[in-house]
Amino acid sequence: MEKKDLDWASLGFGYVQTEQRYVSNFKDGKWDEGGLTTDANIVLNECAGVLQYAQTCFEGLKAYTTEDGRIVTFRPDLNADRMYTTAQRLEMPPFPKEKFVEAVKAVVKANAAYVPPYGSGATLYLRPYMFGSNPVIGVKPATEYQFRIFCTPVGPYFKGGAKPLTLCVSDFDRAAPHGTGNIKAGLNYAMSLHPIVEAHKAGYAENMYLDAATRTKVEETGGANFLFVTKDGKVVTPKSNSILPSITRRSLMIVAKEYLGLEAEEREIYFDEVKDFAECGLCGTAAVISPVGKIVDHGKEICFPSGMDEMGPITRKLYDTLTGIQMGRLDPPEGWIVEIK
Repeated sequence: MEKKDLDWASLGFGYVQTEQRYVSNFKDGKWDEGGLTTDANIVLNECAGVLQYAQTCFEGLKAYTTEDGRIVTFRPDLNADRMYTTAQRLEMPPFPKEKFVEAVKAVVKANAAYVPPYGSGATLYLRPYMFGSNPVIGVKPATEYQFRIFCTPVGPYFKGGAKPLTLCVSDFDRAAPHGTGNIKAGLNYAMSLHPIVEAHKAGYAENMYLDAATRTKVEETGGANFLFVTKDGKVVTPKSNSILPSITRRSLMIVAKEYLGLEAEEREIYFDEVKDFAECGLCGTAAVISPVGKIVDHGKEICFPSGMDEMGPITRKLYDTLTGIQMGRLDPPEGWIVEIK
């Protein structure tokens, strides 16, 4: 397969329209067969449920070209599981998990020429999403839905790549207890837009959100989970029922234990503890791990010993190991890598 003539190394994390996408519609109580289309446009009624009451959810995953030239995706079954759970919480008909994975494979295969070459630093990002499509004027769930997947080649999520970021502690709350913080609903990201714009204006890369109930515990940023390393080399991530269960974060915890022989724990992390950690990173599909060098709490700086020049040593090992698995340089745990044939 001849790749598209793109400047792969210069790609940012933006949208590049590709040739095919997957579409399936839910009507009269069931999902149709679904299939690929070249039409990138969506036409909706002005009263569509998604436009009136934000009944929409999405996922994000990537496809890679491995060192030996294969095209693979990383743990798409977990994306299918998470979208299923999200749909249930939003009173949307869950898209069948097996069909989800098959749709991912079909979209990657149809757009194989857009999967960046190995070693380019770029990947193919896939965006599965679902929304209420029929007119809804009363406050209630839609009765018709559309599930779609498109893909786009992307570069690093943060412009600086692996350069450590500076964050600020936000005065806004990301999610309420017993709310929707643990699902990937579009409304969660809508409410994060104002805080991130304000953070950028002040010169910060992202926000650190604290728990809404007590504002004493670390939750996550607007688009990634936190990962910390203690001074004695233990990997720790926040535990909360109002943060998104990141697939990357869960994978990194397994990598820490089974590949690197590190102690790894998911637990409540109090903000007062943050100053005592040796390393900090943000983990998610888009960035894998982005190191954090400094967190600013209303003018008070928390500087990590790993510094502002490069990833800390354990964060680097975690990053190199997980990307090594994704790119085919290291043997994966069973079921983690799905080859596109």
